[in-house]
Amino acid sequence: MHRMAHRFTPLYALALSLLPLAAGADAAPPVAPLHATQVVQADLMFLKRPVIVFADSPEDPAFQRQMALIARDPAALADRDVVVITDTDPAAKSALRQKLRPRGFGLVLMDKDWQPEIRKPLPWDVREITHAIDKFPLRRQEMTERPAAGG
Repeated sequence: MHRMAHRFTPLYALALSLLPLAAGADAAPPVAPLHATQVVQADLMFLKRPVIVFADSPEDPAFQRQMALIARDPAALADRDVVVITDTDPAAKSALRQKLRPRGFGLVLMDKDWQPEIRKPLPWDVREITHAIDKFPLRRQEMTERPAAGG
């Protein structure tokens, strides 16, 4: 089978189709995954908080599970300025793969300064991801500086 670096799998199509339903009508915009080769770190530095999902193949069950979990609550991620980045092609040697050096499946949470904060070898649901993000130094600063809702 011919392998493409920017393969758009049925899983991505399913996840993207579910994002508007999961987000609701008045929620933040959905978080659509980007492939690691599409990401320019300098364009997103201090603007977006990367959540990177690595695998050796898009068919990896852990990768598929992680993407399904992310698709369940994209609004919570969007509220935290998350950009979901995927890399399922070790042969492409993306800059993020070279920097973070994952082995097989891996979930990496980074703060807006693009420094790795947490690495997980198994999928996490959005509740676990957002709970961890809310403990990041830059996120804590954002929460104290942001005006209270409804006030």
